[in-house]
Amino acid sequence: MTLLNFPMHDGSRQFAELPEVCSWHDFRLHIERLPGATVTKFLTDNVIEMWLDFSFRGHTFTVNNQYGDYWFFVSDPACPDDVLTDIVEHCEPILVR
Repeated sequence: MTLLNFPMHDGSRQFAELPEVCSWHDFRLHIERLPGATVTKFLTDNVIEMWLDFSFRGHTFTVNNQYGDYWFFVSDPACPDDVLTDIVEHCEPILVR
């Protein structure tokens, strides 16, 4: 997968979009299985929207569901690509079918 580089108004970077093919709760559990990741916040209305914040290798991340996809953001746009790639590669097995 090619990483995205979409700068956001808050200074963060959108670095990936993957299909929303598993439930929000299963997705959260999968992120918790990423060695070194810590979920710091999980918000959902249990109807249409989910926000998940987590830390990994000294960086902070947010995932939100939009238009049938999970959108991945990193707070620090200078976060090394290998860190971002590790997250995407961890998530692809449950999101890309």
